[in-house]
Amino acid sequence: MPTPAARPGYPSRIVCLTEETTEILYTIGAGDLVVGVSGYTVRPPEARKKPKVSAFISANYDKVMALSPDVVLAFSDLQADITRELIKRGVTVFTFNQRSVAEILTTIRVVGAIVGYHEEAERLANDLQRNLDAALLAAAKLPRRPRVYFEEWDDPMISGIRWVTELIEVAGGNDIFPELRDQSIATGRIVTVEQVIARDPEIILASWCGKKVRPERIASRPGFESVTAVRANRIHEIKSTIILQPGPAALTDGLAVIQKCLSDHN
Repeated sequence: MPTPAARPGYPSRIVCLTEETTEILYTIGAGDLVVGVSGYTVRPPEARKKPKVSAFISANYDKVMALSPDVVLAFSDLQADITRELIKRGVTVFTFNQRSVAEILTTIRVVGAIVGYHEEAERLANDLQRNLDAALLAAAKLPRRPRVYFEEWDDPMISGIRWVTELIEVAGGNDIFPELRDQSIATGRIVTVEQVIARDPEIILASWCGKKVRPERIASRPGFESVTAVRANRIHEIKSTIILQPGPAALTDGLAVIQKCLSDHN
Protein backbone atom coordinates (compact mmCIF):
# COMPACT_ATOMS: atom_id res chain seq x y z
CA MET A 1 0.00 0.00 0.00
CA PRO A 2 1.44 3.43 -0.92
CA THR A 3 2.70 5.58 1.96
CA PRO A 4 1.31 9.09 2.59
CA ALA A 5 4.58 10.47 1.18
CA ALA A 6 4.09 8.74 -2.17
CA ARG A 7 3.36 10.83 -5.24
CA PRO A 8 0.79 9.44 -7.70
CA GLY A 9 2.46 7.57 -10.53
CA TYR A 10 5.85 7.31 -8.79
CA PRO A 11 7.57 4.55 -6.75
CA SER A 12 6.33 4.30 -3.18
CA ARG A 13 8.60 1.57 -1.74
CA ILE A 14 12.34 2.24 -1.97
CA VAL A 15 15.26 0.12 -0.77
CA CYS A 16 18.56 2.02 -0.43
CA LEU A 17 21.74 -0.05 -0.45
CA THR A 18 23.95 2.85 0.65
CA GLU A 19 23.46 5.72 3.03
CA GLU A 20 23.60 8.74 0.74
CA THR A 21 20.39 7.96 -1.14
CA THR A 22 18.63 7.34 2.17
CA GLU A 23 19.80 10.73 3.42
CA ILE A 24 18.67 12.42 0.22
CA LEU A 25 15.18 10.95 0.45
CA TYR A 26 14.78 11.92 4.08
CA THR A 27 16.12 15.42 3.48
CA ILE A 28 13.64 16.12 0.67
CA GLY A 29 10.73 14.85 2.78
CA ALA A 30 10.40 11.42 1.19
CA GLY A 31 11.82 9.36 4.04
CA ASP A 32 8.58 7.43 4.49
CA LEU A 33 9.14 5.87 1.08
CA VAL A 34 12.27 4.09 2.35
CA VAL A 35 11.42 0.53 3.37
CA GLY A 36 14.92 -0.95 3.62
CA VAL A 37 18.44 0.39 4.23
CA SER A 38 22.10 -0.54 4.44
CA GLY A 39 23.39 -1.80 7.75
CA TYR A 40 25.94 1.03 7.63
CA THR A 41 23.25 3.71 7.64
CA VAL A 42 23.87 6.45 10.21
CA ARG A 43 22.15 9.51 8.77
CA PRO A 44 19.47 10.35 9.59
CA PRO A 45 19.23 8.45 12.91
CA GLU A 46 15.55 7.59 12.36
CA ALA A 47 16.45 5.70 9.19
CA ARG A 48 18.21 3.09 11.33
CA LYS A 49 14.79 1.89 12.45
CA LYS A 50 14.11 0.60 8.94
CA PRO A 51 14.91 -3.05 8.08
CA LYS A 52 18.60 -3.51 7.30
CA VAL A 53 19.04 -5.54 4.15
CA SER A 54 22.65 -5.10 3.05
CA ALA A 55 26.26 -4.38 3.82
CA PHE A 56 28.28 -2.60 1.13
CA ILE A 57 29.20 -5.52 -1.11
CA SER A 58 26.62 -8.05 0.05
CA ALA A 59 22.87 -8.16 0.53
CA ASN A 60 20.20 -10.42 1.94
CA TYR A 61 18.19 -10.94 -1.24
CA ASP A 62 15.31 -12.66 0.52
CA LYS A 63 14.94 -9.67 2.86
CA VAL A 64 14.99 -7.28 -0.07
CA MET A 65 12.36 -9.26 -1.97
CA ALA A 66 10.15 -9.57 1.13
CA LEU A 67 9.92 -5.77 1.23
CA SER A 68 8.38 -5.72 -2.29
CA PRO A 69 10.39 -2.69 -3.43
CA ASP A 70 9.29 -0.68 -6.43
CA VAL A 71 12.88 0.49 -6.83
CA VAL A 72 16.27 -0.34 -5.33
CA LEU A 73 18.91 2.41 -5.27
CA ALA A 74 22.54 1.26 -5.40
CA PHE A 75 25.99 2.80 -5.71
CA SER A 76 29.07 2.07 -7.80
CA ASP A 77 30.68 -0.89 -9.49
CA LEU A 78 31.28 -2.43 -6.07
CA GLN A 79 27.58 -3.27 -5.89
CA ALA A 80 27.43 -4.70 -9.41
CA ASP A 81 26.99 -8.27 -8.19
CA ILE A 82 24.12 -7.24 -5.91
CA THR A 83 22.34 -5.30 -8.61
CA ARG A 84 22.82 -8.09 -11.15
CA GLU A 85 21.12 -10.59 -8.84
CA LEU A 86 18.27 -8.22 -8.04
CA ILE A 87 17.68 -7.52 -11.73
CA LYS A 88 17.55 -11.27 -12.35
CA ARG A 89 14.86 -11.43 -9.68
CA GLY A 90 12.81 -8.84 -11.53
CA VAL A 91 13.62 -5.79 -9.40
CA THR A 92 14.04 -2.32 -10.90
CA VAL A 93 17.46 -1.00 -9.89
CA PHE A 94 19.05 2.44 -10.30
CA THR A 95 22.80 2.42 -9.73
CA PHE A 96 24.55 5.74 -9.18
CA ASN A 97 28.27 6.27 -9.62
CA GLN A 98 28.87 9.86 -8.51
CA ARG A 99 32.52 10.73 -7.94
CA SER A 100 32.57 14.53 -8.02
CA VAL A 101 30.77 17.35 -6.24
CA ALA A 102 28.85 18.16 -9.43
CA GLU A 103 27.80 14.51 -9.79
CA ILE A 104 26.59 14.45 -6.17
CA LEU A 105 24.31 17.39 -6.94
CA THR A 106 23.08 15.65 -10.09
CA THR A 107 22.38 12.48 -8.10
CA ILE A 108 20.22 14.46 -5.68
CA ARG A 109 18.16 15.80 -8.56
CA VAL A 110 17.80 12.37 -10.17
CA VAL A 111 16.80 10.66 -6.91
CA GLY A 112 14.17 13.35 -6.41
CA ALA A 113 12.89 12.85 -9.96
CA ILE A 114 12.60 9.08 -9.48
CA VAL A 115 10.12 9.53 -6.63
CA GLY A 116 8.35 12.63 -7.97
CA TYR A 117 9.98 15.09 -5.58
CA HIS A 118 11.50 17.24 -8.33
CA GLU A 119 11.07 20.63 -6.66
CA GLU A 120 12.25 19.47 -3.24
CA ALA A 121 15.36 17.89 -4.73
CA GLU A 122 16.10 21.00 -6.77
CA ARG A 123 15.85 23.13 -3.62
CA LEU A 124 18.22 20.82 -1.76
CA ALA A 125 20.76 20.85 -4.60
CA ASN A 126 20.55 24.64 -4.84
CA ASP A 127 20.98 25.01 -1.06
CA LEU A 128 24.04 22.81 -1.16
CA GLN A 129 25.47 24.78 -4.07
CA ARG A 130 25.00 28.01 -2.11
CA ASN A 131 26.85 26.44 0.81
CA LEU A 132 29.72 25.53 -1.53
CA ASP A 133 29.75 29.04 -2.97
CA ALA A 134 29.91 30.54 0.52
CA ALA A 135 32.82 28.26 1.38
CA LEU A 136 34.66 29.39 -1.75
CA LEU A 137 34.20 33.04 -0.75
CA ALA A 138 35.48 32.30 2.76
CA ALA A 139 38.48 30.42 1.34
CA ALA A 140 39.39 33.41 -0.82
CA LYS A 141 39.97 35.39 2.39
CA LEU A 142 42.46 32.90 3.83
CA PRO A 143 46.04 34.22 3.84
CA ARG A 144 47.36 31.10 2.11
CA ARG A 145 46.35 27.69 0.75
CA PRO A 146 48.01 24.92 2.80
CA ARG A 147 49.17 21.63 1.30
CA VAL A 148 46.80 18.86 2.40
CA TYR A 149 47.13 15.10 2.36
CA PHE A 150 43.84 13.24 2.72
CA GLU A 151 44.20 9.57 3.64
CA GLU A 152 41.24 7.34 2.81
CA TRP A 153 42.91 4.17 4.07
CA ASP A 154 46.12 3.39 5.92
CA ASP A 155 47.31 0.00 4.67
CA PRO A 156 47.94 0.45 1.84
CA MET A 157 47.92 4.23 2.01
CA ILE A 158 45.16 5.56 -0.27
CA SER A 159 44.65 9.21 -1.10
CA GLY A 160 41.28 10.94 -1.37
CA ILE A 161 38.65 10.32 -4.05
CA ARG A 162 37.62 13.14 -6.39
CA TRP A 163 34.85 14.75 -4.33
CA VAL A 164 37.16 14.88 -1.30
CA THR A 165 39.91 16.59 -3.30
CA GLU A 166 37.35 19.07 -4.63
CA LEU A 167 36.04 19.83 -1.14
CA ILE A 168 39.59 20.44 0.09
CA GLU A 169 40.01 22.97 -2.71
CA VAL A 170 36.62 24.57 -1.96
CA ALA A 171 37.69 24.95 1.69
CA GLY A 172 40.93 26.66 0.69
CA GLY A 173 43.55 23.92 0.55
CA ASN A 174 45.62 22.20 -2.12
CA ASP A 175 45.46 18.40 -2.24
CA ILE A 176 49.01 17.08 -2.64
CA PHE A 177 47.88 14.33 -5.04
CA PRO A 178 45.54 16.17 -7.45
CA GLU A 179 46.59 13.95 -10.35
CA LEU A 180 44.97 10.94 -8.64
CA ARG A 181 41.51 12.47 -8.23
CA ASP A 182 40.11 10.83 -11.34
CA GLN A 183 41.07 7.33 -10.18
CA SER A 184 37.63 6.08 -9.16
CA ILE A 185 39.01 2.71 -8.03
CA ALA A 186 40.86 2.91 -4.72
CA THR A 187 43.80 0.86 -5.98
CA GLY A 188 44.48 3.65 -8.46
CA ARG A 189 45.06 6.04 -5.56
CA ILE A 190 47.62 4.04 -3.59
CA VAL A 191 50.55 6.22 -2.50
CA THR A 192 53.79 5.53 -0.67
CA VAL A 193 55.37 6.95 2.46
CA GLU A 194 58.13 8.37 0.28
CA GLN A 195 55.66 10.18 -1.99
CA VAL A 196 53.90 11.81 0.95
CA ILE A 197 57.20 12.87 2.50
CA ALA A 198 58.36 14.36 -0.80
CA ARG A 199 55.19 16.47 -1.11
CA ASP A 200 55.41 17.53 2.54
CA PRO A 201 51.78 18.18 3.52
CA GLU A 202 51.16 20.91 6.05
CA ILE A 203 47.90 19.28 7.15
CA ILE A 204 46.93 15.60 7.18
CA LEU A 205 43.25 14.67 7.14
CA ALA A 206 42.37 11.01 7.57
CA SER A 207 39.19 8.98 7.34
CA TRP A 208 39.54 5.21 7.49
CA CYS A 209 36.13 3.76 6.69
CA GLY A 210 35.00 1.51 9.51
CA LYS A 211 38.17 2.00 11.52
CA LYS A 212 39.22 4.71 13.99
CA VAL A 213 42.07 6.90 12.82
CA ARG A 214 45.19 6.71 14.97
CA PRO A 215 47.17 9.94 14.51
CA GLU A 216 50.09 8.48 16.42
CA ARG A 217 50.24 5.60 13.94
CA ILE A 218 50.44 8.04 11.06
CA ALA A 219 53.09 10.15 12.82
CA SER A 220 55.26 7.12 13.57
CA ARG A 221 55.73 6.07 9.95
CA PRO A 222 59.40 5.93 8.94
CA GLY A 223 60.52 9.37 7.82
CA PHE A 224 57.29 11.10 8.76
CA GLU A 225 59.03 12.99 11.53
CA SER A 226 60.24 15.37 8.81
CA VAL A 227 56.71 16.06 7.47
CA THR A 228 55.47 19.55 8.33
CA ALA A 229 52.01 18.32 9.39
CA VAL A 230 53.54 15.81 11.80
CA ARG A 231 56.02 18.29 13.28
CA ALA A 232 53.19 20.80 13.80
CA ASN A 233 50.75 18.17 15.16
CA ARG A 234 48.27 18.81 12.36
CA ILE A 235 46.77 15.35 11.89
CA HIS A 236 42.98 15.30 12.03
CA GLU A 237 40.36 12.59 11.76
CA ILE A 238 37.16 13.16 9.77
CA LYS A 239 34.41 10.63 10.44
CA SER A 240 33.85 8.51 7.33
CA THR A 241 30.08 8.96 7.58
CA ILE A 242 30.42 12.68 6.79
CA ILE A 243 33.11 12.60 4.12
CA LEU A 244 33.28 9.21 2.37
CA GLN A 245 29.56 9.02 1.55
CA PRO A 246 28.96 10.93 -1.71
CA GLY A 247 25.80 12.68 -0.56
CA PRO A 248 24.59 15.76 1.34
CA ALA A 249 26.66 15.03 4.45
CA ALA A 250 29.94 15.43 2.57
CA LEU A 251 28.87 18.81 1.19
CA THR A 252 27.77 20.09 4.60
CA ASP A 253 29.27 18.52 7.71
CA GLY A 254 32.30 17.09 5.90
CA LEU A 255 33.10 20.40 4.25
CA ALA A 256 32.66 22.22 7.56
CA VAL A 257 35.23 20.02 9.28
CA ILE A 258 37.73 20.54 6.47
CA GLN A 259 37.16 24.30 6.67
CA LYS A 260 37.81 24.29 10.41
CA CYS A 261 40.99 22.26 10.08
CA LEU A 262 42.32 24.62 7.43
CA SER A 263 41.31 27.84 9.17
CA ASP A 264 42.80 26.70 12.48
CA HIS A 265 46.20 26.41 10.83
CA ASN A 266 46.21 29.63 8.82
